[in-house]
Amino acid sequence: MVYVKSWEDFEIAAENMYMANPCQCRFTMKYTHQRGAVVLKLTDNAKCVQYKTEVLSELRRIEKFSGNLIQMMASKE
Repeated sequence: MVYVKSWEDFEIAAENMYMANPCQCRFTMKYTHQRGAVVLKLTDNAKCVQYKTEVLSELRRIEKFSGNLIQMMASKE
């Protein structure tokens, strides 16, 4: 699986993938303490989008994105 290079590209690709097929999408976030890295992964049965970062300042972006994604998943529309 290939990682997306920039945060903006990951965010756009993940939102588009979720909007295309919301019932099949799964979102995971994994933290590795030894490397200090966070890996985000959004997948359906056909495609996968991943983003990896070791930069602490990007945690705010990740928090905002995951909150928005969870809000979309919980809404009835």
